[in-house]
Amino acid sequence: MTRKTGAIAALKKLEADREKLNEKQRELEAKAATELGRVLLGTGVESYSTKHLKRIGMALGKLGEERALEQLGISNASATK
Repeated sequence: MTRKTGAIAALKKLEADREKLNEKQRELEAKAATELGRVLLGTGVESYSTKHLKRIGMALGKLGEERALEQLGISNASATK
């Protein structure tokens, strides 16, 4: 019987831990969104529609950083300025 009770207690603890991790993930996602917003403000993309900005971001993400810079004609040296 102890094993059964132990397994039940372990499952309950796992569920509680999972909820804590989910909450932490939501907090970090909100902070990351704020950081990204700060980076993008003043670049001109804030005037893009949400739908198109998301599509552009997804396309750039699929390309990867180096390829995206190359496709946009931006050299690494000028990208860090």
